[in-house]
Amino acid sequence: MEKYLEEIKKAQGRLAPVIKKTPLIFSELYSEKSGNNVYLKPENLQRTGSFKIRGAYNKIASLTSEQREKGLVTASAGNHAQGVAYSAKKLGVNATIVMPVQTPFIKVESTKSYGAEVVLHGSSYDDAYEKAQEITLEKEGTFIHPFDDMEVIYGQGTIALEIIEELKNVDAMLVPIGGGGLISGMALAAKAVNPNIRIIGVEAEGAPTMTHSLKNREVTPLQQVNTIAEGTAVKKAGRKTFDIVKKYVDDIILISEQELMNSFLTVLEKHKLVCEHSGVLSLAATEKLNFYNKNIVSVISGGNTDVVTISSMINNGLVSSGRLFGFSVELPDRPGELVRIAEILSSSNANVIKLEHNQFKAFNRINNVVLEVTAETYGFDHIASIKNKLEEQGYSINQIY
Repeated sequence: MEKYLEEIKKAQGRLAPVIKKTPLIFSELYSEKSGNNVYLKPENLQRTGSFKIRGAYNKIASLTSEQREKGLVTASAGNHAQGVAYSAKKLGVNATIVMPVQTPFIKVESTKSYGAEVVLHGSSYDDAYEKAQEITLEKEGTFIHPFDDMEVIYGQGTIALEIIEELKNVDAMLVPIGGGGLISGMALAAKAVNPNIRIIGVEAEGAPTMTHSLKNREVTPLQQVNTIAEGTAVKKAGRKTFDIVKKYVDDIILISEQELMNSFLTVLEKHKLVCEHSGVLSLAATEKLNFYNKNIVSVISGGNTDVVTISSMINNGLVSSGRLFGFSVELPDRPGELVRIAEILSSSNANVIKLEHNQFKAFNRINNVVLEVTAETYGFDHIASIKNKLEEQGYSINQIY
């Protein structure tokens, strides 16, 4: 472990001029909900908007001049791309980066803004990776792996050293897992300093890459990944990262899509932090711990998401937490019916934010209309109460969301 710690400290020295030392933020909300003392490590505030700059810069800075002159090639779902592009520009190196076609616009444009050549290919990181391998052979370039490379892993491990420097009595670190580079580096650093620090990985239920491999006792690719946390949507863990996780990671927690959406909305509203879904995996996990009264640090891995996606994420979060109630009801097309519905909603303290009154959607009778309503609510109990009041008044509703 001393060897690993030495390498991570070297990485810390290389990174000092180019990264932000993101400060820990104590969360009263998550502490109360989890029964622990929860701190956030906001790497979404990092240069390039995620932790990935740490590993990318450390790797590129450690290359020989000959390796740099060949030009860099990498594949990324977005955050590693920006880390490589920024680092390449800083160090005066050309970079070609392959990204999945559905990568958020802000990640693609930010990567281009640093001067990198961007190639969009495939529907997942793994598709982009295969294309990047082809380009590496064609150009005889130097491939920068986003997670399965020890210099990249050492760079990510600097996060754990920063946490320990600021919170010496930290008991556990919650870390998102995609391919495993972040948690591998943090596990090596933390265990070298204090073997009693618990390192807990967090994966999306729709992309349980490391959990799947650990279950099979070898690196085993998933047939598919399906999660809104696109930054961790990796089908196959790295071989190096798998070996490190198997040896040094204490547990892995799986998070549902609904839990992700709820956490995104909570951290946006309560902490005023814009995070991507991958970034809030560790926050969702704070409510699924089996211990209490410990000092916990949740790593918010990134916040690179565009405005359109943020809008969609907010709406999804509101629906998944029972803050929005959408329903339709068929009414007789006569004066007063709309007023009756409005009075029921008003007496229930539901705030109507959208309404459509459409006679062309009715199918039971020619002289009927369909009313579609979206109302702001306080939660699922409030929605149930509104539904009961509508049914008591003889309305048969169809809940849309």
